[in-house]
Amino acid sequence: MNRKRSAQAQAFKVRPLAAQDLDAVVAIDAALSGRTRRAYFERRLAAALRAPQLHAQSAVDEGGALAGYVLGRALEGEFGSVASALRLEVIGVRPAAQGCGIGALLERSIGDESRHRGLKEMRTVASWRDAAMLRFLDAAGYELGRNHVIDCAIREATLGSSREEPVSIEERPADRNDYGRKASDFEALARDTAEVRSVARSDLEDIARIDRRLMGQDRSAYITRKLEEALTESAIRISLVARKDGAAAGFLMASADYGDFGRAEPVAVIDTIGVDPGFAGQGVGRALLSQLFINLGALGIERVETVVAKEHLELLAFFYRAGFGPSERLAFVKRLG
Repeated sequence: MNRKRSAQAQAFKVRPLAAQDLDAVVAIDAALSGRTRRAYFERRLAAALRAPQLHAQSAVDEGGALAGYVLGRALEGEFGSVASALRLEVIGVRPAAQGCGIGALLERSIGDESRHRGLKEMRTVASWRDAAMLRFLDAAGYELGRNHVIDCAIREATLGSSREEPVSIEERPADRNDYGRKASDFEALARDTAEVRSVARSDLEDIARIDRRLMGQDRSAYITRKLEEALTESAIRISLVARKDGAAAGFLMASADYGDFGRAEPVAVIDTIGVDPGFAGQGVGRALLSQLFINLGALGIERVETVVAKEHLELLAFFYRAGFGPSERLAFVKRLG
């Protein structure tokens, strides 16, 4: 049996995934998942063609036919990441070709590409219930990550629902060091504390400015790519910007799709959320989440997820107060030497 598998391995050819592989990728995915997700793979392959420096996609041929594929994407700052990393998003092997090491070949292929690009880590997430994927990640050298994967079921959230409790609207002091703020005599829902709408290209400068104030560095190129992704790559446009008194006060970059990490149903993923320090404590973050939950509920999306570094205690507390909790999906990381 070992000699047979060794002979099979020699017949495998690793190469870059190409646009002409779309039909074969969709067919393999349908055989594995029981549904056709052509639109998802069309978007992912098109995005890789537009920005190849941000993607790593490999294929394995067996006898001239596609036997497996893997899709990865470079992380540039999503989820509060600092180290340069590649996110392993989708991996699939034709059922008849499984058990021959094709998955390992695919994972090593984008790992080698990541090293060539100078990336330091590979990251992914997987359900603790997916025993086969957990065994695969363990064999490939992944370890349990230190980041927290948290999520919220839209139907259970109070924000954006009829169960949402009003918040007190407070007058903002002219001096940010003056904490003796006087509460006004009216209340409103969180989303009423700021004007929240979908992002547009005209918001780029404002979002980049807020991000620069929060991060202490200019990440305009990253913000530009995230905004373009929000407007063109996501199946559904759900990224938001908040304004108060005519000024940009905060933003939330998110996407909604299915396919990544073996997900079978559409899930919204929050990549980045930021509130201008000048508007801290004025409910801007809650306003963004409240409107997001309303939009997701109207779209029939049942869950929203994000990843938060363990040291970001204030951000974790913010999400937990908004109804998020530990996900059954776990974060994994592989260091690239």
